[in-house]
Amino acid sequence: MRLSTVLTVVCIVPGLGACTSPANPSCAVGTGSPVTLFTLYFGKAIDGRGDVSAAEWQVFQDRTITPDLPAGYTSFDANGAWMNPVTHTTSHEATKVLVVALPDAPDSLTKVNRIRTEYATQFHQQLVGMTTSAVCGDF
Repeated sequence: MRLSTVLTVVCIVPGLGACTSPANPSCAVGTGSPVTLFTLYFGKAIDGRGDVSAAEWQVFQDRTITPDLPAGYTSFDANGAWMNPVTHTTSHEATKVLVVALPDAPDSLTKVNRIRTEYATQFHQQLVGMTTSAVCGDF
């Protein structure tokens, strides 16, 4: 199984126990405007073959990520681990992490989910993990 199989949206809503949209922060003067910070976790292991290669990632970035996020984003290599909920064994996997700050708008989530879905489809993943948080940003 892959890291991307078990990573899910992480939301902390004190006292509610449910996920909702991040609340817009009150941004101090000089710290920018309220934005949603999306962090995506792309597992690179593909059953039956080797990991997603650097060339494959580059093509995915150029054809899928950049057109949806033309104002910019950051991606970097990471290593992840997860426990298979069925076998209870822990696996380790090379991972790409993508971080992007976008306006708190439905269009932003649509773009991010399009990227997640395309990666999962193209590289046979069950899920691309995502976390979100409300922050202030100035770009």
